[in-house]
Amino acid sequence: MSTMRAALLQTTSSDSPADNLVGVCEMIEQAVGQGAEFVLTPEVTNCLSTSRARQQEVLSIEADDPTLSGLRQAASQHGIWISIGSLALKTQDPDGRFANRQFLISPAGEIVARYDKIHMFDVAVSQDETYRESDGYRPGTKAVVADTPFARIGLTICYDVRFPALYRKLAQAGAEILTVPAAFSPVTGAAHWHSLLQARAIETGCFVLAAAQTGTHPATRGSQRKTYGHSLVVSPWGEVLADAGTQAGVTCVDLDLEEVKKARSRVPSLTHDREFDEP
Repeated sequence: MSTMRAALLQTTSSDSPADNLVGVCEMIEQAVGQGAEFVLTPEVTNCLSTSRARQQEVLSIEADDPTLSGLRQAASQHGIWISIGSLALKTQDPDGRFANRQFLISPAGEIVARYDKIHMFDVAVSQDETYRESDGYRPGTKAVVADTPFARIGLTICYDVRFPALYRKLAQAGAEILTVPAAFSPVTGAAHWHSLLQARAIETGCFVLAAAQTGTHPATRGSQRKTYGHSLVVSPWGEVLADAGTQAGVTCVDLDLEEVKKARSRVPSLTHDREFDEP
């Protein structure tokens, strides 16, 4: 298979997993109606919350997570591949931290791959906007690629995009598509989102598919987060093929996987690594 249709879902998730699942399943129906064979959801599809207390109330371990179960069923029902950008999940860690975990689901509803976000968003964007993701989530330790009939996929999440070495390793492991589901800050999004995603595509010769959260997120506890939106599809040559803007919705793009080979043959930088003495 050389050409396939991907659909990026741009959502404004709340801190209610049940409500979010209903909305995502409705979007999947729309995407399938538009011919999508591969549907991608954003980071923390099941619950976007700033309240650890609320997360403790509504999150589940992987085996019991209703969003994972519901989206596996949707993949099977529609016969499509689904990248669940990530789910916030309880773990058995002694310190009680959650996992920020991406799943690749087959058309049979099977979990083909899991990836736990490696890089934690611990930043001070401004005096009024600070994040300490590592307080609530424990980082992953393993890079992941997964095979599908249409492409080998490298899995990453949001803040990972600032660490190009990860993407180079994924591409050199055969990845042709890179996923970057996100819940990006509006401030850093406006400054860096497009540039970072285009750079990762250019450096690797991969398609970059970045489904994003957008808008002001309803919250029953804690403060309301805002996210940047602008779900993007970037070609292996660095062209923005689709930009979803700031409205929630479905964005479909036809991907010609031959473009990966073309870009890499024009600039074969993935094969030009050299050893050097570090400064």
